[in-house]
This record gives sequence, structure tokens and C-alpha cells, in this order.
Amino acid sequence: MRITVSHERTKAEVIQAIDSSFHDLFSKAAQLPVTINVQQRTWQGDTLVFALTARYGLLSTPIRGTVAVTDHDVTLDVDLGIFNRFISEQKAREAIGDRVKGLLR
Repeated sequence: MRITVSHERTKAEVIQAIDSSFHDLFSKAAQLPVTINVQQRTWQGDTLVFALTARYGLLSTPIRGTVAVTDHDVTLDVDLGIFNRFISEQKAREAIGDRVKGLLR
């Protein structure tokens, strides 16, 4: 799933906002009582590469992706694993997109 959100801040401000709120970006956006464990979170230039484990009840799934920051946009490429079966891509895109927009205000 790809989500692109435009912004009017500097790259450094956007990177700082994403880095400091990374955990909440996914746990609160899912709108489920999901436990998120960060397995990997590494900035490679202006791109954050991440791997998480999300747990909802007895279900556990890896979530992997990237967050690329440009001068005008933030682009998330995310694989939600088996959560795609429980959350529609449209709903996930809206929820995560709204969280990113909230970070960039």
C-alpha cells in the first residue's frame, strides 16, 4: 500500500516529526487495540526503513515498509501483512494518511 502526503515544512522538520512519533503512527492509526513492537527502524538518508511486529489478540504479523521524505511529500510504502484481511486498504490508507497529516501540521 502506498500513501503520499504533501507538506510545507523542511525535510529536517518532517524527519524529526516522523522519527519522534513513529510508534504512534501505526499503533493509533490502526484504530484497534494493537501492540506494536519495533524490530528495525533505520534512516538511510531521507528514507526510513522499518520492520514491526503487530499483535492483535492471538494474531501476530510482520509489518514492513519505508517512509521517504522529499521537499514536498512524504511517501509511505507499507505491507500490513495479514492485517490486510481485517482492515480494508482504503480504511488503512485513510487512517495512516490522517496520522501523517496530523504530524505535519
